Amino acid sequence: MTEKQEKFCRLVVELNNNSEAYRQSYNASKMKPETIHVKACELLKNGNVSARIAELREEHRQRHRVTVDDILGELEEARQIALHATETPQTSAAVAASLGKAKLLGLDKQLIELSGPGGKPLQVQEIPDEEIETKLKALGLGRYHNQLGAKVVDK
Repeated sequence: MTEKQEKFCRLVVELNNNSEAYRQSYNASKMKPETIHVKACELLKNGNVSARIAELREEHRQRHRVTVDDILGELEEARQIALHATETPQTSAAVAASLGKAKLLGLDKQLIELSGPGGKPLQVQEIPDEEIETKLKALGLGRYHNQLGAKVVDK
């Protein structure tokens, strides 16, 4: 593993932001945000890099000895204190603690079901790239593909 890859791994764990970790580890000053994101994702697909990140995260957990149950307990304690405040119950603080618990447990995900008229499946229509590019040009927008072949809209 290179020094830059090691730095990237440590920053991913520290910052919890893959793109920012890439910016601080590599010479990315002239790169577009989209390119930085792609490069960071490519690095994360490297088996050595992903294994090192998992190793560093486990070291971090061991060092701090914090578990999900510990955090849930702290949030529940804060929620109870907020609800039973002597003067006025702090309901917004209690709700924030409840939402923190839900987020920690992965229960904050929103499922959106899309359906067509009468609950039937949506009708999906394929639009040729040429038609999309024509419509984008009519709106004053630029190219539809970048050099990597990814579909993007440049203003």
